[in-house]
Amino acid sequence: MPTAQVNGIGIYYEVHGSGDPLVLIGGLGADVSLAAPLTGRLARRYRVVALDNRGAGRTDKPDEPYSIELMAADTRGLLDALGIGRAHLLGISMGGRIALEIALSHPDRVDRLVLVSTSAAGVGTARVSLAKRLRYRVRRDRQPPYAYLRQRQASLSYDATGRLGGVQAPALVLHGRADRSIPLPMGEALHAGIPGAELEVYPGGHMFFMSGAQQPFLERVEGFLAG
Repeated sequence: MPTAQVNGIGIYYEVHGSGDPLVLIGGLGADVSLAAPLTGRLARRYRVVALDNRGAGRTDKPDEPYSIELMAADTRGLLDALGIGRAHLLGISMGGRIALEIALSHPDRVDRLVLVSTSAAGVGTARVSLAKRLRYRVRRDRQPPYAYLRQRQASLSYDATGRLGGVQAPALVLHGRADRSIPLPMGEALHAGIPGAELEVYPGGHMFFMSGAQQPFLERVEGFLAG
């Protein structure tokens, strides 16, 4: 199992495919297994780096305060360990905030930015769909409650609303029309705040890209990354 020692913790990661590097950053409580259907398709064209964020999966889970900025530093450290100076970023939900923070604080590290089911600031609730709960039940490494709370607090306390104009990378915002965890108007505000960003809205909720919209979602991502 590949693990990199980064930022004082061991980060579990997987690399699939070859080509330009694409970093896949998952959401609250997610591990790399949850995104396997996306990774498999994207690895046909890209060198996909998927990782378990601090506090989830097979990455270390210190019981101390987390922040989006800290997890962004974890991701950058992993790229350094892999010798990747610049990459496309695809972030989902909380992972979208991590990707956004990397694009804002280290624009030289980001080629293109894909932000999925996310927003520039935390929201007061975090709903988990039935489909996502079922996936949690079958994953190999359950997340301890304290680690879930550490991740959740990091995500809810993040606010980059006033900094969106600083995103330099071409950006694509993808959102489900019926998203109840991060309602569509928050995704639309994210899109409006990023200069030149593109927006695509799909049927479905927070996990629209794992259901009936998966094929058009992947086609849109691939088209955008190809420029």
